[in-house]
Amino acid sequence: MGLFDEIKDKAEELKDKAVELVQGNSDKVDEAVEKAGDLIDEKTGGQFSDKVDMAQEKAKEVADDLDQAN
Repeated sequence: MGLFDEIKDKAEELKDKAVELVQGNSDKVDEAVEKAGDLIDEKTGGQFSDKVDMAQEKAKEVADDLDQAN
């Protein structure tokens, strides 16, 4: 097995673990994403708030999709 295959396998394992953690906990993930975004806005003086908001919404969508997938 080559290095690329090992990295690919490890990435798949991490993805599976992330899905397991999100399932049934998307509300907690959403809350954590919101807090993280608020902290970034605070530390940057809101300079990137539009980009932070977009990232927060995308992260919440992914968490919700993962939660509903299973």
